[in-house]
Parts: sequence; structure tokens; C-alpha cells
Amino acid sequence: MLNIKNLATYYGQICALEKININVKEGEAVSVIGANGAGKSTLLKSIMGEVRPRNGTITLDGKPINNTRTYKLVGRGMTLVPEGRQVFPYLSVWDNLLLGGYTLSLKERNNMAEESSAPFPILRERKNQMAGLLSGGEQQMLAIARAMMTKPKILLLDEPSMGLSPKLVYEVYEKIDELHQNGTTILLVDQNAEMAINFCDRAYVLMAGRLVSEGTKEELMNSKVVQASYLG
Repeated sequence: MLNIKNLATYYGQICALEKININVKEGEAVSVIGANGAGKSTLLKSIMGEVRPRNGTITLDGKPINNTRTYKLVGRGMTLVPEGRQVFPYLSVWDNLLLGGYTLSLKERNNMAEESSAPFPILRERKNQMAGLLSGGEQQMLAIARAMMTKPKILLLDEPSMGLSPKLVYEVYEKIDELHQNGTTILLVDQNAEMAINFCDRAYVLMAGRLVSEGTKEELMNSKVVQASYLG
């Protein structure tokens, strides 16, 4: 489904990513773990066309998407839940959802808001509340539900556990897993290595802009390097 080969991304003369090779098959859940500054967010921005890679190829369903505009990628079935959630705090929960379906008619948007909020009952309970009054975990759920408004084939998530308590991290990952079990392909990046690895089918380890390891959940959980560097 999503294939990345020899990707290199620079900010000016600074190399942020180099020789990145990642493959995500349809129906998989794949995680990329790494410390702050490892290049995880840059990876997702490179995929979504927010920054322009210097080298390498990115294909979606076998077709190149290098430097494709973000809104066109959404139309092709790929959506990003950004780092920091980025909800509109002074709009209602429901209006935040409707904005996620900007390509749809008003009737379609309302129907999709009902569908995308179904896994998140708390959003329906608080549909008329301003989004800024939600807890961090609830805002993350809103950001995910908003991304699902376009029925993406593959959902990208940037640091879904950031700023959340351990209890809320678990709840958010439960919801992401529910989406995966219902057929959505997932690629996420997270500093929370234990949660990210336990959630996924396969994972990659990113360090200083380079991939240093990859494997199945079981292989990485048993890796001495991963245990020492990320699992403490």
C-alpha cells in the first residue's frame, strides 16, 4: 500500500532523514519509534507533502506521490492526525468533526460525523461543547474522529500519546486499535515505545534520521538494543 524507498529530507543543509525504507501493507498496523528529534514528524510530513524530500520515492497503491499536495492525498485515501491534536478550541466538538469532511456535501458531512464519532461515545455526549474544554485524551479522540471523516484507507498518526496520562494513553491506543481491527491501515510514530510496539504488527526504530532496526512486535520487544534505549 505505502512504500518508501531511499527517502532523504533536508531542512536547508541539515539532513533530517536519510536512506529511509519503510513498507506498510494493506491492513497492517506499523509503528515508528524514536526519541524526540529523531525525525519521526519529518517522516510523516514528507509522506503528506508538507515538506519536500530531496531524494527517494514514496508510492501509495503503486503510484508515486512525491510532492503531491496534501489535499490530493486526502482524496486518495490517506489522512494525518497531527502532533498536538490541533483541534479548533472555540468551535464545538461537532463543528470540528464537520470541518474534517470539507470535501463532502453538508448532508454527507453530518452522516459521516455520526459514523466517525461512533467509536467515541464521549464525543457524542459533548457534541455541543467547545473542543477546548475537552481533556487532552478527548481532544486526541476528536482529532482521530475528524481524520476519519474522509474514510481513509490509511491513517497516519503523529505522537498520539503526547501529553497524556498513562490511563488516557491506554484509552487512545484502544480506540486506534479498534479502527485497525475494523480495517483501517495504520502508520503511527510515537516516543512511547512500549505502547507503540505492543500495538503494531511491525515497527521501525528511527535514530538521528536513520533507521537502525526493524522487526515484528515480538522481535523488537526482545531486542536488547530496544530494551536498553527505549523500554528502560
